[in-house]
Amino acid sequence: MIKFLPPNLKLNTPALWLTALSLSIGWGIRGNFGHEFGAMIPGALAAMAVVLLSGREDWRRRIAYFAMFGALGWSFGGSISYGQVIAYTHSGHSLSVLYGFASLFVIGFVWAAMGGAGTALPAVLDRKQLTELFPPLIAVFIAWLAQDVLENTLFAVNSQYRQESPIYWYDTDWLAALTAIIAIAVFSIARRRFDSASSLILHMAIGWWVGFALFVLVLGWRMTPPRGDNWAGCVGMTAGMLVYFQRRGLSQATWASLVTGFIGGFGFATATLFKLIEIKTGWNTNWHSVLEQTYGFINGVGVAAPMLFLAKRAPRVDDQSGERRWTDLFAIGFVLLLTTWLNLRKNPERWVEAKVAPETIVGLSSQVWFELAYLVLAVVVIWLLVSHTRRALPFIPTSWLGKGQLLYLVFLWWMVAGNFERAVVAFAPQRLVTEGAIFFNATICTLLALLYGGERPAVDQKEPADFGALIRKTAIIGLMATMLSLIADWRIVRAIYGDTFAGFAAKHIRFGPEATATTEKPKPSQPHP
Repeated sequence: MIKFLPPNLKLNTPALWLTALSLSIGWGIRGNFGHEFGAMIPGALAAMAVVLLSGREDWRRRIAYFAMFGALGWSFGGSISYGQVIAYTHSGHSLSVLYGFASLFVIGFVWAAMGGAGTALPAVLDRKQLTELFPPLIAVFIAWLAQDVLENTLFAVNSQYRQESPIYWYDTDWLAALTAIIAIAVFSIARRRFDSASSLILHMAIGWWVGFALFVLVLGWRMTPPRGDNWAGCVGMTAGMLVYFQRRGLSQATWASLVTGFIGGFGFATATLFKLIEIKTGWNTNWHSVLEQTYGFINGVGVAAPMLFLAKRAPRVDDQSGERRWTDLFAIGFVLLLTTWLNLRKNPERWVEAKVAPETIVGLSSQVWFELAYLVLAVVVIWLLVSHTRRALPFIPTSWLGKGQLLYLVFLWWMVAGNFERAVVAFAPQRLVTEGAIFFNATICTLLALLYGGERPAVDQKEPADFGALIRKTAIIGLMATMLSLIADWRIVRAIYGDTFAGFAAKHIRFGPEATATTEKPKPSQPHP
């Protein structure tokens, strides 16, 4: 993977470690909350980490933007089902093992490619382009909220019977992709203009439909039947995003996306290989969490590598124009309040199930009390942020480095504490490799963020990189390395297990007379992950 990068790039070891550990922590926490909202946590942490130690004061001024778009970029891949794909690599069936590793690469690539692109956008867009993204994004968020309300009222069904809902279609986010297109169309008509930010959203939403239609509807390729096929839509989203970047001359974002994507695809397959090797030790622990945190660490390297190169070569970004100043506060609120709330609001249900909290308190459910408490907290945080824009509050640092460190550490420990609250009600020795590792790594990240943030490597703009050539080189080397690594993964697992089922996963076989894969919908009694 190092060959993707120019040979004259000096390694920023503290930044590499901080970014990798931050994404590993976030990925471990994501495993407890799941799906798109959970994937926002590692995206925000990794983006802030690489910015803090990048040495770029102009980037630090934008750290809330990096966190928000990093969170959004990584969130999309959270819609992909992959548990059964991992199980293929455990099956002992040769072709299914190879297929499992190849599928993990595809999932890891598109997930990381969108995450890397989201992280890179604040580094390559000027303020007008960057803040122009907010109005159409908010329009889409509002549309998705309305869609969610309608789904839960008009089509509300027990989760065990969700496959029978009229909006179920291959268990994909087709409705969200369609809603985004409609929202952008209505938004553009209302404003009587169509901007480049709206174009990016349309490229991704239409790309989702193209990918879904091509792979699932036309070719009939269901990666992990009967589970969902959001993978196909995400492949289309990634392609649409890259087409947009190239059309707009954002080759830096294209290259960053490809580097992160290839390392992410390699990471998902390799972390699964490590898990299978580790199972052979005979130790009984939460190997799936070990896989997730290992994969998160490799993804963090994938984020750090292109971003640290851009830190040396990308032109400085200027935020002095004052375009849409409200977006600064919006980005902070998005990270500190919305991202945390979307995940931690799942905790009360766990507390009630574990019988450590009553279902109702003074006539209101525990969930309602939690929502009210978070609302009060949100009001206080927003009040303080607005007040700070009018009169500087003494507890907020004056330097952009200090502000970035504060934002990073508050978000980091907010989520570490919230994650522990979720796990502690059913704690077991196996949780030491999850919550224990997360806590230990968070302390290391705290030291790195505070001890090394003051270093300022110079920005070298004398020799601008040829990103067109870098893109071609990355694509060629990435594809070759992918083929070799997948064959190596397959051969190693076959050498260790042969035709023996590895365990620590359900036994799933993709091909042959003993195949467990089916295109039929799961029965209502079977929970759907």
